[in-house]
Amino acid sequence: MAAPPKLSANQLQRIEELQGYVRTVDHVKKLVAELESSRAANPKILKNISETIARELSRMRQRALTSNLGTLPDTAGTLSVVATRQGTGINVKLRALQDGMNSITIQLDQSLKMAHEAKPDKKAEEKKQS
Repeated sequence: MAAPPKLSANQLQRIEELQGYVRTVDHVKKLVAELESSRAANPKILKNISETIARELSRMRQRALTSNLGTLPDTAGTLSVVATRQGTGINVKLRALQDGMNSITIQLDQSLKMAHEAKPDKKAEEKKQS
């Protein structure tokens, strides 16, 4: 069995950052599942859960805007708006949130894979050699 390749400091930092987003996504998925299981609950409870989802996604969007994560900040922002919408039915909201969270999960998985497989920066290697 071959030893895993050593990762650069930048790769480790990027992986840790992405894992933070994964933790947020897991938390939001649990909130969406809670919202789904509370369909028949008091509207105030549904509103509180929806606001919590929107807050988490909005924070994630703000953090992701400073990173190079493609469309992830846009998706998180759109889902934040979807979570706060009151006019649509609960089924429409749940479907949109579930689909959006799946999309974010796929994007993060792809970003993590790229971070693990990335080659060290050539500029960083040149600085080490000189």
